[in-house]
Amino acid sequence: MNLLVKNGRVVDPALNIDRIADVIIRDGMIHSVGDGSVSDLPVFDASGLIVAPGFFDIHVHLREPGTEEAETIATGGNAAVAGGFTAVAAMPNTKPPNDNPSITHYIVAEARRSSPARVFPIGAITKEQKGETLAEIGEMFEAGIVGISDDGKPVMNAQLFRRALEYALTFDMPVIQHCEDVDLSKGGVMHEGMYSTRLGLKGIPAAAEEAMVSRDLILAHMTRGKYHIAHLSTGRAVDMVREAKARGLRVSAEVTPHHFTLTDAAVADYDTNAKMNPPLRSADDVAALIEGIKDGTIDAIASDHAPHHVNLKMLEFDRAPFGITGLETAVALALTRLQLPVRRFVELFSTNPQKVMKVKPWGLFNGSPADLTVLDLKRNWTFEVNQSRSLSRNSPFHGWHLTGKAVATIVGGKVVYEDRA
Repeated sequence: MNLLVKNGRVVDPALNIDRIADVIIRDGMIHSVGDGSVSDLPVFDASGLIVAPGFFDIHVHLREPGTEEAETIATGGNAAVAGGFTAVAAMPNTKPPNDNPSITHYIVAEARRSSPARVFPIGAITKEQKGETLAEIGEMFEAGIVGISDDGKPVMNAQLFRRALEYALTFDMPVIQHCEDVDLSKGGVMHEGMYSTRLGLKGIPAAAEEAMVSRDLILAHMTRGKYHIAHLSTGRAVDMVREAKARGLRVSAEVTPHHFTLTDAAVADYDTNAKMNPPLRSADDVAALIEGIKDGTIDAIASDHAPHHVNLKMLEFDRAPFGITGLETAVALALTRLQLPVRRFVELFSTNPQKVMKVKPWGLFNGSPADLTVLDLKRNWTFEVNQSRSLSRNSPFHGWHLTGKAVATIVGGKVVYEDRA
């Protein structure tokens, strides 16, 4: 709980800090940033490393309660800190779903008991995620949710989604949408294009995402609600978000590392670890996502960590579930592929995600919880999926050589993960 993080390059875009400095932590809180000429604290030598406000993954599936064979709050929390995340936002598609305060209370209590990372629950928009009736949003907010979403089940009813945007305004919470017109995507298992035709697999057209983004932006304009797009994947959708922001709408968007790293070509050998929703898109879409990240259109990078038991991913491609694990590779993939200025990188993983969700901000200011992510930009390493802290192994990045890594994660002044070369 007491620590001197010494000689690191301290970067906090929210405070316009970017300099070599010491971070003094007392009783689990940031005491000061500057010259750490103190002798009563244990020292963490951060020479040559980046010290940033704790990274926050705003799109994670922890599977508990209900599917603990794939992941638990404890194992997901351990995977999070190993990937450099001090906090995660847990999607509501548990069994039963997080659509009432009793489930929210359970997640909060279990996280405090067993997770080294902080866990912020996201509540369902509708009861049982059926898209028919609003869930107990106010009661869940009091219990600790930081946003609402029906996760992989888009709210197709426009009137209901309008009401959700209006009601969430009461709490200044984001309404998070998986943008998919299910009538356009029905039966699809990968991106509709050359590879789906060649492989004989039913495709999901880019228009399925873009049609829903377009509709929702109209409703966001109508209600002035706080609207967040999960795992954006197409170039035209990026353009729509860019235009909406120029018009002053309260819209934000995230992208995942797998969507800016891989294309639908990864499905060519029917690898179920490349099956996800939204699906991996074309090379042009990937280029548009990267452009949106670099020009500020995209607000955050999130893993969409979606663990599945190995038996399910071993099914035929058509029958296997969507999703991959991502907590331990997200930061490194972004460092390896994007080549961003450090300030922009920290914005995407820390300060901007905090702004998207209804959380009390943390950072490198006096009185903040001492949650820090420490990065080595030059660290060369190989991801070995069988050494993952997650219970599941469904990653397409096994064996990838990466440059850059979160080498320490500090939560409440405690070093909960460290991997020094």
